[in-house]
Amino acid sequence: MTAVLRILLRRVALLVPLMLGIVLFVFLVMRFSDVDPASAFFQGANPTPQQLHDFREEHGLLDPLPVRYADFVADLLHGDLGTSALTRAPVIDQVATALPLTLQLTFLGLGIAVVLSLVGGVTAAIHRDRLPDQIIRVVSLTGVAAPGFWLALLMIQYLAVDLGWFPTGGYINPADSFTGWLKTMTLPAFALSLPVAAQLTRIVRTAVVEELDKDYVRTAIGSGLPPRVVVGRNVLRNALINPLTVLGLRVGYLLGGAVVIETIFSLPGMGKLMIDAVKNGDPAVVQGVVLTTAAGFVVVNLVIDVLYLLVNPRLRDATP
Repeated sequence: MTAVLRILLRRVALLVPLMLGIVLFVFLVMRFSDVDPASAFFQGANPTPQQLHDFREEHGLLDPLPVRYADFVADLLHGDLGTSALTRAPVIDQVATALPLTLQLTFLGLGIAVVLSLVGGVTAAIHRDRLPDQIIRVVSLTGVAAPGFWLALLMIQYLAVDLGWFPTGGYINPADSFTGWLKTMTLPAFALSLPVAAQLTRIVRTAVVEELDKDYVRTAIGSGLPPRVVVGRNVLRNALINPLTVLGLRVGYLLGGAVVIETIFSLPGMGKLMIDAVKNGDPAVVQGVVLTTAAGFVVVNLVIDVLYLLVNPRLRDATP
């Protein structure tokens, strides 16, 4: 068994109590909220008190809290996120429909952020304290200060309304038209990714500068190796350790920011599903979306941990 596999198994084992804690937190928040599942189920139907009582008894809402939590965890283990009070459909079906779009938006935005930050950060580091570095610094600071929703509105106004290059909203399935999908996803992905790219650019720039100042880089360049070879083979691998850690935390921002971005661009993803559920008083859907998003954040951070180990052999070898 390799060191990476041992560490991976250890990380997976730690996820179990973490997920149980997340499930407990979401369970308690929803149970102590003002939304009554029975009233939400019968909304608009003027149910009698007996009907409300029968519904609560049938769904275990009158059981003690520990029993309800145990039943809730058991249902989750069987893939049951509950039933929507509005559509009477299983929440898992609605999540399965909305989740792919949110994943497309999140990972497209993540890819854009990684590419922009690597290009900008490395360029700024190589040309430190010169004009390219100064320009990239101003642009990145502006990107950090600009909220994603504000960028989204600007893009809609200038790139969609004024120039007509992109649609103002909506979604086209890539199976129907890849070009149409790309047009509908470009503005949301850039609006979501630019603040993250701006933050990562500063971190990549600092990490690369620190690495370029080390003795082995000067020795390699002095021995005749082209600077681009030294940067590509050695500097980047060592410098990407810190940005990878920050990237794992920024994935949570991307998942959370997707809620606002999907609403602005009328994308039928997890964010819009949750917003609609909150407005319509559908607690099961809200609960299902929050749990799914939290689970996705945990899994992505597990992947980032593995990548961190792969690019940092010293940490991997030092781990017992």
